[in-house]
Amino acid sequence: MGTQGPGKRPRATERRGGGEVIQCAQAGRMELLGAVLLAASLLGTTAWGAQAPWPDEPSHTCFFQTLGSPDSEFCRGDLEVIYPQLGDVGCSYIPQCHQYRWRISREWGSPRVRYPRADKSKKYVLVLVDPDAPSRADPKNRFWRHWLLADVRGTDLRTGDLKGRVLTDYVRPTPPPRSGYHRYQLRLYEQPAGQHIALSPEELLSLGAWAMESFVERFRLGSPVASTQFLTKHHED
Repeated sequence: MGTQGPGKRPRATERRGGGEVIQCAQAGRMELLGAVLLAASLLGTTAWGAQAPWPDEPSHTCFFQTLGSPDSEFCRGDLEVIYPQLGDVGCSYIPQCHQYRWRISREWGSPRVRYPRADKSKKYVLVLVDPDAPSRADPKNRFWRHWLLADVRGTDLRTGDLKGRVLTDYVRPTPPPRSGYHRYQLRLYEQPAGQHIALSPEELLSLGAWAMESFVERFRLGSPVASTQFLTKHHED
């Protein structure tokens, strides 16, 4: 998150660091931007070349905003989390424009996760959690488990085509209304050789209030080799 890996999708859109305000600028605000979008609309494309998902929407472009400190400090090791149309959302806010927050919560499935530095001879454990359940101000259900994979091969991590053993099926990010931004954190651990990773019967009963640190300690996973996060909030907020 934050560092562009070798396979990160290039963008023509602007990304701004710091703060929590995401804006979708109307094309008419700037003559040059309007000309670019007019040309794109004639070709049936958005400003960065993807097919426009909502052709009846007024023409506009998104400003993608990167995380500021301290949230950006969580992003280490070039771990990429790739959603359709957005590309790598690591160390970023999910913008409201083009209904992206709605789509990540209601439509899109699990992202591609890519780690170019993965050791081809090793296996990894991938964790996706929300530490802000039900809100960042009152995280009484920390950590909410959204995805858990074990036995992820390094060769698959290099391509982003994960075929690990699913311990928790992917659960879309669904921040409650009026709960503010939630952090969705991905941690990648090197799996000790010969270690069989599994959730306990008690852990299988609930996704919320998961003792992630105890899980990591139980299987001697150590510190993550890479981590990243993105922030989003309820699509109607």
